[in-house]
Amino acid sequence: MIFRIVLTVLFWIAANFIEIDLVKYIIFILAYLIIGYDVLSRAIKNILRGEVFDENFLMSIATIGAIALKEFPEAIAVMLFYQIGETFQDYAVNNSRKSITKLMEIRPDFANIKVNDKLEKVNPENVKIGDIIFVKPGEKVPLDGIVRSGNSMLDTKTITGESVPRSIEPGCEILSGTINLNSLLEIEVTKGFEDSTVNKILELVENATSKKSKSEKFITKFAKFYTPIVVFLALAIAVIPPLVIGGKWVKWISRALIFLVISCPCALVISIPLSFFGGIGGASKKGILIKGSNYLEALSNTKVTVFDKTGTLTKGVFKIQKINSIGLEKDELLKFAAYTENYSNHPIALSIKQEFKEEIDEENIKDITEISGKGIKAVVFGKEVLVGNEKLLNEENIKFEKTDDVGTIVYIAIDKKFSGYILISDELKENTKETIDELKKSSIKTVMLTGDRNRIAEKIKNDLGIDEFYSELLPEDKLNLLEEIIKNKGKNEKVAFIGDGVNDSPVLARADIGIAMGGIGADSAIEASDIVIMTDEINKIIEAIRISKKTLKIVRQNIIFAIGIKIAILILGALGLANMWMAVFADVGVSIIAILNAMRALKIN
Repeated sequence: MIFRIVLTVLFWIAANFIEIDLVKYIIFILAYLIIGYDVLSRAIKNILRGEVFDENFLMSIATIGAIALKEFPEAIAVMLFYQIGETFQDYAVNNSRKSITKLMEIRPDFANIKVNDKLEKVNPENVKIGDIIFVKPGEKVPLDGIVRSGNSMLDTKTITGESVPRSIEPGCEILSGTINLNSLLEIEVTKGFEDSTVNKILELVENATSKKSKSEKFITKFAKFYTPIVVFLALAIAVIPPLVIGGKWVKWISRALIFLVISCPCALVISIPLSFFGGIGGASKKGILIKGSNYLEALSNTKVTVFDKTGTLTKGVFKIQKINSIGLEKDELLKFAAYTENYSNHPIALSIKQEFKEEIDEENIKDITEISGKGIKAVVFGKEVLVGNEKLLNEENIKFEKTDDVGTIVYIAIDKKFSGYILISDELKENTKETIDELKKSSIKTVMLTGDRNRIAEKIKNDLGIDEFYSELLPEDKLNLLEEIIKNKGKNEKVAFIGDGVNDSPVLARADIGIAMGGIGADSAIEASDIVIMTDEINKIIEAIRISKKTLKIVRQNIIFAIGIKIAILILGALGLANMWMAVFADVGVSIIAILNAMRALKIN
């Protein structure tokens, strides 16, 4: 294209130094064909397919008309600047696409498996669940799995947007698309290639542009009706005045051609999708995958955010917050509790054992009895130990002091005597309070839905400053409440639901905008959602809303600017006050300015 532009300019300049008209006209036409042959070709092909009224048709008929009127320099200028604008547009589109297509680099090329004590490269699609793969330093992890051996650091930037490498060790889950930095890892595959994280991300990105926003649909419909209208108006300008009021046909045909060049809707047709594409690309850099521009647009109208609690507002990991011991040291109380819970896989038992950290000598544990729904009885170091809830101590007729602490209370009795309790609760995620505060500053109402007990839910509601909460809910209760919230919203207001678990999938699908915490989220929740936050950072919701609002602001600016300039110069053209150069600015100049503005959507901080 650069070669064609330079060659056209050289022919154009050369023609101006030739005095023989026929030779001059031939050189001008050669210059015109060099720069415009592809536009003419597309126009002819589209006409044969029945797609008459497009920008190629407008440019072709306007420039051929100018040549017929012997306005060769103007015809070449229109086509030349149109092609320069198109080149600029291609650059802009490629630039905005880079941030998205960069994700395609995470597609794994191979997986290493061991065959006859040698590592062989195979297609990741051929690896089965349960197979063992090996990932060398510097290689991409091709499939999701669990690390069986090796300690290393992972670059997770392309998957989660995190800039700091993450450490990994045996037993850790590992996501495909991340990069192994340090040492050889042996991984047991837990998901086939089709269900792997990397493949799901690629599918999300590839399908993102197929879901158009209302603004894009409006522009598509606008261009469909607008183009034939301006063609017939141009025809009317060329024919009616000479027939009705007289005058030279050349004058009115020239005005009609100028009118056609001005009317080309390139600025709108190009810049609006480009703005949304840029917004989606800018969000993907920050680990926020938006499945379509319609969801990006809807996000800017969010007036209510509904949160799941566990795994969304909280970490979903039980941790000991307090140990209250009576008659013995806290460490001793924790030791008795850890030994008693040794054989249990309940999350509460796991959190107690994790806090104890020491190796448990199982010879000191005898006569274990698990009492369903109440706790565990065992003989530890020759003493009878009870670890459980208040029902267990009441059943054993042990007097104890009931605590008002909010969380899961594990009461402990040793040899029929109350010895204290351990308070276990879920931790709030980092930046949760700041996120809720920011949403409230933006006049966005906050609601929490949880299956947890009322006292725990109320404490979290008060700690975070959430507007409303509903507790002790089953999945169907969450869905019914969300439908009630949606029913009571304003006409153009949107309700966003943020969740991560399997039981959130129906609610994510029902919300106007479903946002899945994808870093640790369930596959079904990610499938059902419209936006996926690849990190486990709740404050990304604020970033997503900011990106949405800025993108929509850019879209509105482009619509107002492009239509305003077009109408003004169209009127001037119809009145004969605009020449072909003004027409070129109204088309190419406005397009370039709109494209430059659209590219700002990529640079959202």
